[in-house]
Amino acid sequence: MKLAEALIYRTDLQKRIAELRERLLRSAKIQEGEAPFENPDTLLAELDGLVTALTEIIQKINRVNSSVIIKDNETISDYLAIRDTLKLKRSVITSLIEGASTKFDRYSRSEVKIFSTVNIGDLQKQADYLAAEYRRIDTIIQECNWLTEFI
Repeated sequence: MKLAEALIYRTDLQKRIAELRERLLRSAKIQEGEAPFENPDTLLAELDGLVTALTEIIQKINRVNSSVIIKDNETISDYLAIRDTLKLKRSVITSLIEGASTKFDRYSRSEVKIFSTVNIGDLQKQADYLAAEYRRIDTIIQECNWLTEFI
């Protein structure tokens, strides 16, 4: 099995747990005299099994991510941290762009003028660079995921 396949399995477990949550909520209350659609105790037992499987696969994925060197003594985990922080920084920059570019119409000369305190063009270039770097790092990670054997 490749690391990418283990990641797909992890995602599948997460989706199954989310679906189970909905089924549990639907079965949590009933009208007097009716039976629940599904037995909550059975669903809770299934939840325990899925959470145990999810915990185990996450632990194994983390071990592999921490042991596989991509380049210059940097692991998959290192690249994941870089990718995630690039995404975070880009998100903040794009929020700043949106906030700074909101137009305020004045209806009379007595109203206060609003000016942007940042250079939106420069920020957009920075956001575009961060997006490109994110894609580059993500491509490296994805390639490694499909080449790495998962034990």
